[in-house]
Formats: sequence, structure tokens, C-alpha cells
Amino acid sequence: MKDLKTFRYRTTYGIQGTLLFLKEIQSVAFEEIVDIIMPTGEIRRGQVLQADKNATIIQVFEGTQSLDVVNSEIIFSRDVFRVGVSETMVGRIFNGLGEPIDELGTIIPLKRLPISGSPMNPIRREKPENFIETGISTIDGLNTLVEGQKLPIFTGSGLETSEVASQIAVNSRLLGKNRTLDIIFVAMGITERIGRFFRETFEKASSSSITFFSNYTQDSIVERLITPRVALTFAEFLAFEKGRDVLVILQDMLNYAEALREISSAREEFPGRRGYPGYLYTDLATIYERAGKVKDQKGSVTMIPIVTMPNDDITHPVPDLTGYITEGQIIMSRDLANKQVYPPINPLPSLSRLMNEGIGKGKTREDHSQLANQLFAAYAKGMNLRQLASIAGKEALTSRDQLYLNFADKFELHFISQNERRTIEETLSIGWQILTAIPKTDLNRISRTFIDKYYPEGEVLFPKLS
Repeated sequence: MKDLKTFRYRTTYGIQGTLLFLKEIQSVAFEEIVDIIMPTGEIRRGQVLQADKNATIIQVFEGTQSLDVVNSEIIFSRDVFRVGVSETMVGRIFNGLGEPIDELGTIIPLKRLPISGSPMNPIRREKPENFIETGISTIDGLNTLVEGQKLPIFTGSGLETSEVASQIAVNSRLLGKNRTLDIIFVAMGITERIGRFFRETFEKASSSSITFFSNYTQDSIVERLITPRVALTFAEFLAFEKGRDVLVILQDMLNYAEALREISSAREEFPGRRGYPGYLYTDLATIYERAGKVKDQKGSVTMIPIVTMPNDDITHPVPDLTGYITEGQIIMSRDLANKQVYPPINPLPSLSRLMNEGIGKGKTREDHSQLANQLFAAYAKGMNLRQLASIAGKEALTSRDQLYLNFADKFELHFISQNERRTIEETLSIGWQILTAIPKTDLNRISRTFIDKYYPEGEVLFPKLS
């Protein structure tokens, strides 16, 4: 390798935001890491964002504030950004660059891996099939998460998103394999208050398998773009080199996209929809497509990206493109939140495209699919009648319609709303008990065999909970 002195430059001619512009640079690679040495001796790190014959653009991780353009020296490393990984990182707390920020000391890495990862060969992808229990009935019962799946949560500003995300992190477990599910929680652009909430929640859970990567609002936006890739590189190391099963939770992908838009604007790139760069879809795909299972390997990476929808607009570019790349969506509802229903997850617009691969006999229970279909149908009918009643009044409804209105209320109160972690058996049991609110003859989506076996007889749930 050549001496680094060969690659020292003082040809900076401009700064814009977190970007540094250089000229007369030769043999520079995209995403190459650089050190910026200031006259004071301070060293800042950056990454090559663009390299052509006219200019070289560098993203400065720590920002360009007070950077001496004339006298600073740029050293090109001839290598991409790498993060040190080791199994001893499990359960630790890191900043967005993968540096430990807890009080447990430094990490001695087993190896250093490029954060861009290695593309997963589609031919080698294995079909997801193992059920992941989150403890939340609207997910486990109606929109099941499957090992290796990427299932986003679409939420709105002001909803209890952090509470739901941390609950999933603390309570999730992989069924069917009798193996531990490692959790990697990635927080991007969060406030100090939210960061403290996550840390305290994870500490109270006494779980040694939750690894926390945090990027705060005051941190560099360049770091925000690196944070999910650092975390996913660690996840891939655990999954595909150590044979472990990993669930990665990314909150909030809107903050990530906003950082990408800011960088794009500083580069004066031609904007796409709502000012986001035209390559937003491709960039998001480089993150989401790192989830999955590989044939002949034990480990897996499952992903839950959390996306805030500005003004609750699901057609906003970030949730819209996320929906195209991923395998379904979980929708958090402001209407349910206003009714004090927690978690406020609306099952009707939610969808898990891989649900049927992870449920059924030997995975959850034989009646799971049919029970879910019946609950969906009954709740959808109840919601339609609720809308009709708001126009014509309840008096205009038949007695049978009144039963479905009552079912919708009980479904929200006893199935969607929950204060405790539920096993899948408890979720299915509650589902059956709620079905007693409608005529047994209306259970046309469930086979007679399952009705005879699981339909509750005698006292049911409602007298105890009402």
C-alpha cells in the first residue's frame, strides 16, 4: 500500500452545509474515507460523496463548523467506511458510527466490515416461514411477522410510536426454533428525552440481547445516513457469520430521508417528489433489502422500519416507497389513539404479505388463518355500520346490525387495546371470545371443525373486563 503522504491535499475551495468541495484530486473512489486535519491538530472524518474530473465532494461526519478551508489538510485512506464487529457488542449501547457510549469499556473487534454490506443473491434467499411473536395481538393475530420479513410500521406525529417500538423490542421472541432472538434497535434523529426513554426501558427489561444504536437530533446528519448501515452490518455479522437470528427495528426512517434530502439539496441535485432526491427509492432499497434468510445458513435478519407519515399522509414519498419495497405495513391510527386505545394499530388497512407462511398447525395454531379472516370481516362490517349510524342514526339499524356495532366496540376494547404482553395462544383465545358478540351462524369463514373445537361455551371474557 502506498504511503498516505502521497494522498495529502490542500485544494479545498468551498464549503456548503456539511459538504467540503475539493479540486485537482486524482484516483479517488466513491465512499472512500478521508481524515481532515486542522491546523489545531483536530481531526475530523469524512466520506467521498462524489468524485469526478471537475470536483470531489466530501461529507464531513462532524460537520464543517469552524473548519479552516485554507490550512486544513485532507488525507485519503484508500478504503471505505468500516465498522468493527464482535459478538461482545450484543447488549451494548453505541452512537451512530458504531462507537460504544455506555460505561462498559471499548470493544475489541473480531473484524472490520464495510457498512455497505454485500448484496444478497436473490437465488440464495430462503422462503421465510417461522413466526415471530411480538406480544401485540393486532400484529401476532392479524398481521403476523415472519422471520426474515421486512414489515414497516406507518405512524403519525404525536402517536405513541416510541412506546410501541420499545414494547416490540422488549417482548419479541422467535417461535418454532427454540432460539434466542437478538434485537438491534436503531434510533435516528431522536431527542435526548426519547433516547433516555429507550435506554431506561431496555434496562428495566433486564434483557442482555438488545443492542442500541442512537443518533440524536444534534448529531451530524451525515452520521444519520450511516447509522442504519452500521447497525445492519452488525446484524449481518451475527446472522450470516455467527448463525444467530436478529430483529432490527429502525426508528424513524423519515428522519433518515430528511437527512438524505438535505444532503441532496446541498449538492444542488435536481429534486424529485417533495424535494427528495430522485434516487430515494434506490437508497431505501439498499437498507430494506438487507433483511432476509440465506439458504444453507442458520441465521436471519428480520426488519421493522418505522416511518412517520407527515400529516398522516400515506402517499408521502417515504412511506409510499417503503410500501413498494417491503412486505406489508402496520398502520397506527389517530382515531384509535383519540379513543385511548393502546396500541392504536388499525388492522383493516394493515397487511402482512408473508403472514400465511408463518402461521398454521405446527407454527401457531391450526385455526389461526380462519379466525383472523373472520375477525377482519366482522370488524370491517362493524366499521361500515358505525359510519352508517353516524349519518342515519342507530335507530335506523336492524337488531343484527346492532350486534356488529357492539362487536366493533368490543374488538377495539378487548382485542386491539392491551396493557400486557400476550402470547399467541392468549391472542387467539380472546379472538374467539369476541366472536361470541355476533351470531354463531354468521361464522361463515371458519370451518365447522374449528367452531366445535374452539368456540367458547359458558362464561366468556366480557363480563370480567367490562
